[in-house]
Parts: sequence; C-alpha cells; structure tokens
Amino acid sequence: MRRSRRPARRRLSDWIWWILGLFMAGGLLLFILHHHHQDRSGLQIKEKGPKPIEIAHRSFNLTQELLSSTSFARQLADQMTLSKAYVVIAKEHGNLQLAWELSSQIRNCQRLFSQAAFRGKPISLEEAHPIIAQLAQLIYKAQDLHYDISTTITTLKNHAQALEERANAATVQSAQFGQLAAEALPKSLHCLHIKLLDEWFSNQELRKLAETHRKSPMLVDTNLYHFCIFSDNVIATSVVVNSTISNADHPQLLVFHIVTDGINYQAMASWFLNNDYKGCFFEVQSLEEFDWLNASYSPLLKQLSYSESKAYYFSGVSAYPEEETKFRNPKFVLLLNHMRFYIPEIYPSLERIVFLDDDVVVQKDLTPLFLLDLHGNVNAAVETCLESYHRFYKFLNFSNPLISSKFDPQACGWAFGVNVFDLIAWKKANVTARYHYWQEQNAHRTLWKTGTLPAGLLTFYGLMEPLDRRWHVLGLGYDLDIDDRIIQSAAVLHFSGNMKPWLKLAVSKYKHLWTQFVDFERPYLRDCIMH
Repeated sequence: MRRSRRPARRRLSDWIWWILGLFMAGGLLLFILHHHHQDRSGLQIKEKGPKPIEIAHRSFNLTQELLSSTSFARQLADQMTLSKAYVVIAKEHGNLQLAWELSSQIRNCQRLFSQAAFRGKPISLEEAHPIIAQLAQLIYKAQDLHYDISTTITTLKNHAQALEERANAATVQSAQFGQLAAEALPKSLHCLHIKLLDEWFSNQELRKLAETHRKSPMLVDTNLYHFCIFSDNVIATSVVVNSTISNADHPQLLVFHIVTDGINYQAMASWFLNNDYKGCFFEVQSLEEFDWLNASYSPLLKQLSYSESKAYYFSGVSAYPEEETKFRNPKFVLLLNHMRFYIPEIYPSLERIVFLDDDVVVQKDLTPLFLLDLHGNVNAAVETCLESYHRFYKFLNFSNPLISSKFDPQACGWAFGVNVFDLIAWKKANVTARYHYWQEQNAHRTLWKTGTLPAGLLTFYGLMEPLDRRWHVLGLGYDLDIDDRIIQSAAVLHFSGNMKPWLKLAVSKYKHLWTQFVDFERPYLRDCIMH
C-alpha cells in the first residue's frame, strides 16, 4: 500500500513547483513593465527640462535698453521721471486725483520693467503703447493746469533746499550727540571716583602721606626726570603713568607732577599715593591751591566772568546758530586745559619738564627727551604740517590784520601732547605774558574760534624746536588707517579726537594699545568694571 501512494505525492509536488514558477514569471514581467514606464517618464522630463533654462539665460540687459534712445524702455523711463515730478506738484496744489492717476501709471510702468527683466525680452510696442498713451495724456493734463517747466524747476529747487537744510540740521545734531558721547563720564569711572573719594576720607594715613610728598626734595631735584599731566580723569592719567614707567630704563628717577581740579583731587591722590609704581615719585595738586591764578592775572578767567562768554560756552542752547557746535565746547575754556601756559609759575624751581596729555600711551623710554638740545627754543614738539590743513591759516583768522601782519599763513603747525619745555628759556622769553597778550586780543573770538592749540601757535611762534615724528604719533582717536609700522615705531601714541579709548565709541583696532596699561588688579577698578 505504501508503494501505491508515492506517485500521488510526486504529482502534488510538481503542481506546487509549477504554480511558484508562474508567480515568479508574472512578478518579473511586472517589474520590466514598471521600469520601462519610469525610463519613458524620465526621458520626457529631460526633454522638457532645458527649455526654461534657455529662457533664463538669454542675453538681455535692461540697463542697456534704458540707455538706448530708440527703445520703448527709454521712452517709458523718461515719461515716468517727468510724471514723478508732476505727482509732487499735484499734491502740493491739492489735485489728489491727478496725483493718484499719475502714480497708478507709474506703478504700471515699473511692473512692465520687472516683467521684461524677468522674462529676458525687451518691451514690445504692444506692451508699451497703452502706458505711453496714458502717461502722455496725464502729462498734457498737468501742463494744461499750468504745471509747466518753470513751476517744476522752482518746486524741485525748493524741495532740494529743504532737504539740504534737513541734512545740515542732522549733521549739526550728529556733531552734538557725538560731542556729548565723547564728554560723558562712563559709569565705571564715576564708580571708581566715588570709591576713591571714600577711601581718602576714611584713611587718615593717606592724607598724611599727601602732605609728606608735598615737602619732598625730589619735587625740585633737577637731576631727576620731571613729567607734568593736567587731567580730571583718574584712569586716563594712570595709563599715562603706567606706560611711561613700564618703558623707562630707570623708573625710580621719574617724578610725576599731576594737577587736577578740586572735584577730582581726593580721588586722584588716593589712586597715586596708595601705590608704589616701581619707586617713582608723585605730586598731586588742585587748581584751587594756586592763589595767584585769578581774574586779575589770567585773561581767560576774566573773560569767563562776562555774561556773554558764559552764554556762549555754558548756556546749553544754540544762542549762536552761526557758530559750529564744536567751537562752543566748554572744555576748551576749562582752566585745567590752559594750565600748560603756566608751567613755570607752577614749578618755579625746575629747569626742564616734559608735558604729557592724558590721552597718550608711552611705548619707549622718554628720558632721552631731557637730553635734547633745543638750541635756545622753549618748546620742542612734533610738527604736523605734512598735510595742508595743519598750517597756520587753518587755525587762525588771517583776515584780521593783527594776524596777517605778524604770521605766515603757511607756517607749520605742531601738536600738544608730548612737549619738552625749557623753563629757563621760557622765563627769559616771557612766554606766559605772550599768552596773556593773545588771549586778551581774542576776547571776542576774532583771531581764532576757541581751543588751546591756536593760542599755543601764537604764543610759541619762533620758539619751536621740531621733534622727530616718531616721538609722537597722533590720530588714534579718529584716524582708522594709521600704518601699523608707524604705530610700532612710535615712542608715544596719542588718541587725539573724540573716540577716546576709555569710551564705548573708541576705535576697536587701537583700544588694546591703551587697555594693556590699565591696572585691572586694583580692587576698586575691578569692582567698578564688573558692576
């Protein structure tokens, strides 16, 4: 019985294999048909693909069309320009309907330009004619309403004048804001001032030390190197001192004479008397200590007692619109800025002194300046006349005969900031009296506008000794393109200009040259900057 069942099982298995084979053949046929359909679809896409690319890359230049005298684009552009002028005139005359119609056609014209640029084809006659006809009718209508060329020119001239006045007003306002930003005391410096002031009044030993320093024989020792700084900015003065000491071969031979105002005296004294500074010596004085400096002696103080001068510099309003804002800056008449003309009176026992502005950074040893031969001159300074705008005629009023009869308009200017003063020659030439004379002659600002440099040019005229330009490089407070090689070779870098390094508006590429000499380890400074 087993042998009779074997042929039936064999036939059943054969049928299974036949069914599986049919399924496989069907699947293969479907795969071939689907793959063939994808190939045909892909071929169709590839055939259609290049057409928009050809359109997009056609060579068409709308600018050339606008410049061509024979193109419809040029005609439309000319009509559109004239229509814009008539829109302004129509609005001024209250004809809002005409202004709206003109504006509508101007928008149609602009839309046509956009379409032409997008499709890459020039504007055709059929497209341009309706707009040209409409604009022509509207322009004729405007002319019929007496919006003629003369009226157009007059109106546009008035608009141009109004825009110019607005631009001038914006320029003046920008200068005022820039000046305010340059003069504003940063919060960190105000914080430091308060903390140093508190230390002064709470530390009796510090006050005794200040009195001891005033009696030191080092202050009058002519064998030492004496520097003077007139400033109300503690941090700025500290950078001048730090940089000078850091680059001095013998810092223990340096003496710094610092003069400030009564408001900042305690803070300045606290900062400098409470530190060693590599053995150098300090004297801090206040303007109020100089009893001889009064209105009967100083023409500047006498002039500032007049109501007219007070209104000019300190009113806070533009009472003198014809004068530029920068000329009415109160800082130019602050007595602290004019103390440079009284150096022999402040230090009568010294023979030579180097004056440093509070916005300089020293990069080399300055003691060789004390060995220079000034050839009998009073003031050694770097000349600044390589550019024409630094000559005398740019600072002084040569239409005044008092100036034109005594000075050469092409004479070379020079810079305050690093100055070597021979005080013996100063007294011999009676330079302070010369300064007083010119200050009196300029009581009504007829010789120069304001500032200390014009007064210095007149006072030291004929008494100048030129320094090598590498001793003093200016402009880091406004010039963004000073050569790096000049900066590296300079003995002193001067941040002249409004963008002082202690302000947020400082020139970032130069700021590190100043901040490297800020003593951030001092506790008060660290606390104020962090808060």
